[in-house]
Amino acid sequence: MNTIYCIFKLCSRKGKFHNFMNNLLIESTKKTPEVSFNTDGRLKISGRSIPEDPTVFYDQLFEWMYFYCQEPSDVTTLDIELEYFNSGSSKAILHILRALVDISKKGKRLSVNWYYEEGDDDIMERGEYYESILDYKFNFFET
Repeated sequence: MNTIYCIFKLCSRKGKFHNFMNNLLIESTKKTPEVSFNTDGRLKISGRSIPEDPTVFYDQLFEWMYFYCQEPSDVTTLDIELEYFNSGSSKAILHILRALVDISKKGKRLSVNWYYEEGDDDIMERGEYYESILDYKFNFFET
């Protein structure tokens, strides 16, 4: 089952499914990251991601991602600059990464830039884990 179909199922099972082909901009809170998803292919998630119910927060990202993947830009760049995220957020981020890797297999260019603070081996290793299970090369940046 492809990732785009899975994201569609995640969105449609909740009875809400809208076309989000505008830019998606979400300000950060103490528990949720800043999100900047632009239709021109510039995508960014940064900050902390520890929402009590990750599906409530990430559903809107899945909906947007579903429509973006229908007609993606020729070049997509995802910047992930998370200082901390919980296991629920980890699963959601993996869904997003899988969807983007799927479009790269269809001839679109993808860059995944993974940022981590100096000495933060946990965040760096999480990025390396995603890179290995997705079999897709990430760019790592120590800040």
